[in-house]
Amino acid sequence: MTVSLCLLAGGVIVRLGVEAATLAWSHSVEKILWEEDWRATPAGLVLDQARVRGSGAGMEPPPDARLSNDVWSWRPTLAPLPQVVMRRSGATADWRICARGACRVVGDLVPRDADPVLLEACGDAHPPRSGRR
Repeated sequence: MTVSLCLLAGGVIVRLGVEAATLAWSHSVEKILWEEDWRATPAGLVLDQARVRGSGAGMEPPPDARLSNDVWSWRPTLAPLPQVVMRRSGATADWRICARGACRVVGDLVPRDADPVLLEACGDAHPPRSGRR
């Protein structure tokens, strides 16, 4: 079974057609860019790397993070997750999802007022785990 990434929001399922993508957003207080590289596997979503372009207001990089070109990066040690929940408050710019060298605003893919938006692994012949939509 081929596993890829899907977005679920507002009754819509969007199959992204990629196994890996970067979620990017700006911190609501610090206005600093945060990025996470997620990969779909049969066991769920795996976080391969995280990056942040600064620190403060609960954004401190972990002790094993490395600073290079003003960017802190590290490899989190999390078990695979069934989903990533993205909340949309309207207080910040919308999430961005980047794959194959291009980034898109999540609101261009799912209803702009949908909250939350879920990122999940889904198979070609099977719906995402939250497929009740």
